[in-house]
Amino acid sequence: MEMGNQSTVSYFIIQGFALRSRLQVSLLLTIILIIYISSLVFNIIIILIVYLDHRLHTPMYVLLSNLAFQDIWFISSTVLKMLICLAEGNNIIFFTGCILQMYFYLSLGSTEFLLLGAMSVDRYVAICHPLHYNVIMTQRRCIQFALGCWIGGFSCFLIPVSLIPMIPFCGSNSINHFFCDYSAVIKLMCSTSRWFELLFSSIASTVILSSLLITVISYAYIITSILRIPSASGRRKAFSTCASHFTVVSIIYGSCIFIYVRPPQSSLLDLTKVVAILNSVITPLLNPLIYTLRNNNIKVILRETVTKIFLKMQENLLITTKKTAWN
Repeated sequence: MEMGNQSTVSYFIIQGFALRSRLQVSLLLTIILIIYISSLVFNIIIILIVYLDHRLHTPMYVLLSNLAFQDIWFISSTVLKMLICLAEGNNIIFFTGCILQMYFYLSLGSTEFLLLGAMSVDRYVAICHPLHYNVIMTQRRCIQFALGCWIGGFSCFLIPVSLIPMIPFCGSNSINHFFCDYSAVIKLMCSTSRWFELLFSSIASTVILSSLLITVISYAYIITSILRIPSASGRRKAFSTCASHFTVVSIIYGSCIFIYVRPPQSSLLDLTKVVAILNSVITPLLNPLIYTLRNNNIKVILRETVTKIFLKMQENLLITTKKTAWN
């Protein structure tokens, strides 16, 4: 990078976290690696269960499998480079790689919000219009919802991110973050950084708050309908179908509103990094756990699947033992 008032950037240096010893680096590397592998395994399990079991071929679980697929790529967009930085001590990321990481992180994050909004609409139809659910939420409409979320998510930041290579940078090329988040990269721009930050914040706020509005309206109708159910058991059953989704929504919206919907001048990057860990690393792990632990259908099917695998292994072991005894 050529230093001066204006400079051409060929690479950035990711600061990451202030770790003082090799032991701290190794500990963080181990924790992040365990979280990453666990997230991949749990989300893949959800996708496979939904795909293989016909009982889960409903809009609710199709959207859930899309969320799990999104979480796999979302955590990979930031964690893979973080693991390389921690393992090799190489904190350099080339300009093109940085822009691509930023784009995929923002696009996958936007897709997640749109999917959560679609899932809240699905729960609204299921609880408020149960007799018309199969007519309204058809397989075709569910696919349209999912495709709309993916296309919308990857379209939101396409133009703003594509403009970054045209913007001049000033001074340091050191990114005060653990990945190429736009809030940290924009700080390195010249006089255009102010309006660029407002552009990104406006788009992020629109995506987050519009999907949040859909979710809030859906749950307002859902809660009203549930309270009208005469039996306590009926109310509990209705609430249980929304509990997992509502828990995930609370965690994701809480962290992202803190990061992206605040005025730019109130942004504190060191605090943002901590909250970003929750959003980009912990949430993709929590999502499948929450949906698995709080969803009776998935728990039953998962238990059945594990039992079948165990019985099959026993059967194969018994056959192998008999063949060995005959020989």
